[in-house]
Amino acid sequence: MKKFIVATRNKGKIFEIAEILQEFNFEVISMVQAGISKDIKETGRTFMDNALIKAKGIYGLTHEMVMADDSGLEVEYLNGAPGIYTSRFAGEGATDIERINKLLELLKGVDINRRKARFVCAIAVFLPDGTHFTVEGTCEGYIGFELKGENGFGYDPIFYIPEYGMTMAEMEPEHKHRISHRGTALRKMVEELTIHLQKELN
Repeated sequence: MKKFIVATRNKGKIFEIAEILQEFNFEVISMVQAGISKDIKETGRTFMDNALIKAKGIYGLTHEMVMADDSGLEVEYLNGAPGIYTSRFAGEGATDIERINKLLELLKGVDINRRKARFVCAIAVFLPDGTHFTVEGTCEGYIGFELKGENGFGYDPIFYIPEYGMTMAEMEPEHKHRISHRGTALRKMVEELTIHLQKELN
């Protein structure tokens, strides 16, 4: 069984990716399970830069199949911020609500039409032979004026999607996964993996 190492220590993410990759019969494991304790610094200028840095770093240590992702929120009015600093937007160790409150404060008095935003998820996958591919998923919306919804995490309660008339946090999980940046990127990853594995068989 081929190993598929995911560049994360998050057990929830491992479970989610293992479910998505069921058809491939991979052994989906975390960095920790692969015996990797090295802290790989994300020094890129874009989400994709960081995904590639992580995936390449772990591939260099293992020469196994490796997947890494980086994701975050870009707000048009803030010239793309918080961007790659999404998780550190309100300082190291800040809570979701502290990050949300900082964003709402920066957008205070800003009209809805200037609150356009998008979630981005970039994924890089290295294959055992050293070749790699990248995919990206996005989800377009607006930053709302108040928190709505109990589902989701991060900025979901203020990320409003007009065509559905609700925030991401108001959606059922299945609905969110169908339209989310991460869901889109993961589906693209599966498509690319299928193509690469078929090439190996031919």
